[in-house]
Amino acid sequence: MGGRLLKEKRVVVTGVCDAPSPSVTDKWSSSSRPGRGGTGRSVTVNIAESPLGWLRARGHVSGRQFDAGEQLRGDWERSQLAPSVTMRWDAAPVGRSATGAALDPTEAQLAARRRFDAAVAAVGPGLTDILWRVVCAGEGMREAERALGWPARAGKLVLCLALDRLADHYGMR
Repeated sequence: MGGRLLKEKRVVVTGVCDAPSPSVTDKWSSSSRPGRGGTGRSVTVNIAESPLGWLRARGHVSGRQFDAGEQLRGDWERSQLAPSVTMRWDAAPVGRSATGAALDPTEAQLAARRRFDAAVAAVGPGLTDILWRVVCAGEGMREAERALGWPARAGKLVLCLALDRLADHYGMR
């Protein structure tokens, strides 16, 4: 398979695929690849769009649910950043006040991890599996349902319930 990065943060991957994925836009070509059986096809994958963004663009989740999921994903990503182990070249803090003190990277990572853990606890144990897989890990609905052993289209309903609880936890209206 070959790929090239385009300006719009899209990757064009060419190759032979067995099954279409719900998160890609397919453009079938009429030629076949040399040396391989079957027909060739070009697949355009938008790497800037998350599975949650895909659901939002198609009206399967509300803006409130999307915002809650994005806040959780942001906390997850911030909590997973590795600590800085090299010299910091930014200016030394002049004086920290208790009200306007900025967190250093390690404290920010720990605070994000606390926010993430509190949000997951508020959602509940039965709903966190699909929430983490789709929002944080970036799995598509089909892959998440298959990994959890759920029937098709069951994950969307459970994900919406989890996102509603998450939005309630964040106090979103």
